[in-house]
Amino acid sequence: MGTILHGARVTLRPATEDDIPSLVAIRSTPEVYARWRGGDDLADAVATDLKEPDTETLVIVVAGGGIAGAIQWYANNDDEYRHAGIDIYLDPAHHGQGLGTDAVRTLARHLVADHHYHRLIIDPAADNAAAIRCYEKVGFRPVGTMRQYERGPDGTWHDNLLMDLLADELR
Repeated sequence: MGTILHGARVTLRPATEDDIPSLVAIRSTPEVYARWRGGDDLADAVATDLKEPDTETLVIVVAGGGIAGAIQWYANNDDEYRHAGIDIYLDPAHHGQGLGTDAVRTLARHLVADHHYHRLIIDPAADNAAAIRCYEKVGFRPVGTMRQYERGPDGTWHDNLLMDLLADELR
């Protein structure tokens, strides 16, 4: 089944096809859909995410077994540029509870300790202040703005903030 990671408040386990309905429900919330989108068929979008060969998707499970969201990681394993990247979405019903910070910290520790990545990256929308605060609590730092990086649901280009974390900066 893959690696199961335990944080202070969340458990991260590999996502399965059985998780698709829960993840679709979370991705369908307006706040998450605005950032993650997925077209008209979110079930297909989530299923496609789970099958990505170079990305590992984990569900964020809270006490009691409910799914609060998903966190993904991918890697560049070229010896000269070796690093891993993280993406996350969390059900808005769980925002402001520290679950996102715990999930990011838990995955970051795993990537550093078990996979030996010395650098992690994350790239939230530049206007996503709550996500940026979450990542800063783990130790990520802004390193630059990626101008017109992502097309928004309104069809216009939006900036993202590139943030990184070196292994010895993990909080």
